[in-house]
Amino acid sequence: MKLTEWAYELAESLLSEPLPRRWAHSLGVAKRAQDLRPILGSEADLLEAAAVLHDIGYSPALAKTGFHSLDGARFLRHQEKADERIVRLVAHHTFALLEADERGRRDELAGEFEMEEPHLVDALVCCDMTTTPDGRRTNSTDRVDEIVCRYSPDSIVGRFIQRAAPEVHAAVARVEQRLVVAGAG
Repeated sequence: MKLTEWAYELAESLLSEPLPRRWAHSLGVAKRAQDLRPILGSEADLLEAAAVLHDIGYSPALAKTGFHSLDGARFLRHQEKADERIVRLVAHHTFALLEADERGRRDELAGEFEMEEPHLVDALVCCDMTTTPDGRRTNSTDRVDEIVCRYSPDSIVGRFIQRAAPEVHAAVARVEQRLVVAGAG
C-alpha cells in the first residue's frame, strides 16, 4: 500500500467518527501539503502522510498522556511501526517542544523523538497553521488568534501558542518564500 493511502486510512479510522472536525482539519492540512509538492520533491508523500496523521493523538483510542503530539507519535512508532521520519514529524509538529514545556513533558518528548529536518518541520507548521479547524485555508495570524480564543489565553494551549506565534509566522514565511523562489507561490 502506498504511504499516503495507509496514512489517510489510518487517520480516518482514528478521527472521522469520534472527532469529525479534527478529521476535517487533518484533511485540510494534507491538502495544504499537496500544495507544497513543488518545493518538496521526493519528500512530498512523506509530508502529506505526516500532515494527515499529525493530530491522531487526539483520538480517544490513543489519548494516554493528554499531549496529542506524544500520544500520536508513540502510537505510530510502537503500534504501526511507521516510518521514523513521519513519527518525528508528528512528535514535533507545530513547535510541540514549547507545548511540552507547558505540560512538563519537554524532556520526555525530546528524549524519545529526534527533531526532523528543518525544511520539513517548517512545511508541516505551514500546513497546520494555515488550515482552520474545519479544514479551510487561512493565514497564520488568524489561526493563532483562533486557537487562543478557542482554548483561552491562560490555558496550556493558549500560553503555548502565544509563545510559539513568532516561530509559527517565521516558519510560514520561510515556506512561502521557498514557493516564490520555486515559481509556485
